[in-house]
Amino acid sequence: MWSECAGAARQESTAKTEVVAGITTFLTMAYIIFVNPDILSQAGMDKQALVIVTCIVSALTTAAAGLLANAPIAMAPGMGLNAFLTYSLVMAGQMTWQTALGVVFLSGLLGVVLTVVGLRRRLVEAIPVGLVSAISVGIGLFITFIGLVKMGVIVNNEATLVGAGPLTGTVTIGLAGLLLMAFLEVKKVKGALLIGIVFSTLLALTFGYVERPAALMSFSFDIRPVAFQLDILGALKWSLFGSVFALMFMDMFDSIGTLVACCHEARMVNEHGRIRGLGRLLVIDAGASMLGAAFGTSTITSYIESAAGIEQGGRTGLTALVTAACFALALLFVPIVGIVPEYATAPALVMVGLFMMKEIKRIDFNHTEEALPAFIIVVMIALSYNISMGLAFGFISFVLIKLVAGKARDVKPTMWVIALLSLFFVTMDNLRALFQ
Repeated sequence: MWSECAGAARQESTAKTEVVAGITTFLTMAYIIFVNPDILSQAGMDKQALVIVTCIVSALTTAAAGLLANAPIAMAPGMGLNAFLTYSLVMAGQMTWQTALGVVFLSGLLGVVLTVVGLRRRLVEAIPVGLVSAISVGIGLFITFIGLVKMGVIVNNEATLVGAGPLTGTVTIGLAGLLLMAFLEVKKVKGALLIGIVFSTLLALTFGYVERPAALMSFSFDIRPVAFQLDILGALKWSLFGSVFALMFMDMFDSIGTLVACCHEARMVNEHGRIRGLGRLLVIDAGASMLGAAFGTSTITSYIESAAGIEQGGRTGLTALVTAACFALALLFVPIVGIVPEYATAPALVMVGLFMMKEIKRIDFNHTEEALPAFIIVVMIALSYNISMGLAFGFISFVLIKLVAGKARDVKPTMWVIALLSLFFVTMDNLRALFQ
């Protein structure tokens, strides 16, 4: 059956079409080369090494999806997942970035195990659709807030916690990049975020806010400052299990949502409507996070931008291989990436937040027992500056509301387990102090 579906996909496409599709996918997601190092470097990691690692792991994992699953799916460090590592794990004071990479590795390992034994599907089926969508909306709002802070649009205010910042030169450059991205998105131009980042960087160069790169190309690929620095033993603590579970959980829904949407678009389904090779893709996705952690970056996930290449006719793994080759080629231009200021990449965060907010339409606000937990997830992720805390509060509130409403039977057994784990995560600090 697999070979028949693969053969049908090949008949619908040509090598030229696949190459164009692969390049299109790369252009729509190349912004991650700039944004991922900018976010993770705030955790204390070396930015130039992160640029190299981002290109390497994106190339390797995307090539794996093409070769092992014959799918036009691209993979790279996930937005929101990198923010989780930086802001929720490291900057919140929970651990070092080395231990955080250990948490990423364990979450990937857990994802592989759950996929192989079939529990991953049960976890997905246990969570109501509205809560799953709320996770995307909450992370989108969180990322948007981070982007506005990086641009200088939002600043600290002792009286009101936050406030609008002054219109400085760098803020103007960031807003100009955001306006260009929005305009290009309206016009359906491929690579809108990448073009906006390049435009803002050129403005910064023109007005002297950043220095010109010492060289345009480089053949030095030193990843030692971040590669193989993960602390797995340090992550093997009961107190960090909640973080491991939360990270695996976020990646699981992100990946499944992306794969379902893209694989249906690519017609990777059999006569029963089931996605061809979904289990294999999920194992690759989870294993990719283990590889990414070893190289020194945050969780790897399947990218929804793959849909751009699929729309161009990409149907087989050749599309993914071309995208992987583009990421490998980008390694040569690390010096250029290194000069890009954070206020040039920040508009991309705002736009990604906008894309993720689209999920809000799937939340049923007519039923309070599901609308309120979803609302709590969105608000707590953004306002607590902690993604895992938002998830925990949302899951706990969902079970409690169902219980009070006399609808406990509507809660699936797996959801009860998730709620108990969330309760453990929320009360972890108090329990630790009690035992001490």
